[in-house]
Amino acid sequence: MLTGSCHCGAVRYEIHGRLLMFAHCHCTDCQKYTGSAFSSVLATESEGFKIVAGEDRLLEYQSSPGKHRFFCGTCGCRIYLRAEHRPGMVFLRAGSLDDDPKMKPQAHYWTSLKAPWHDITDSLPQHPEGLPQ
Repeated sequence: MLTGSCHCGAVRYEIHGRLLMFAHCHCTDCQKYTGSAFSSVLATESEGFKIVAGEDRLLEYQSSPGKHRFFCGTCGCRIYLRAEHRPGMVFLRAGSLDDDPKMKPQAHYWTSLKAPWHDITDSLPQHPEGLPQ
């Protein structure tokens, strides 16, 4: 089991399922949403993800059709995303984890949209688009 929380600790979650992927997303939505060059994202199985505290503090934002982003209404911490086209997955902001996932990022996605002021300097695979359907 892994645990995670928002910055103020009001929202807490547990992961009881498998981690499916760990990647850096460079899409413009992630840039705007994080205020950074990319977002480090872990995907896990929906049925193994559970909010254990602060569900009433969560706010939801539909950033684009079918993408629902959830964040703490108190501290503003971005926590996870649900995508209607991937109903079996939850995409977590890796920085919200309290525990070591024992996994390292595996790839960069949406590199065709990466911030022009950021250079990718690691040797991870780079994909100009998102995850294949």
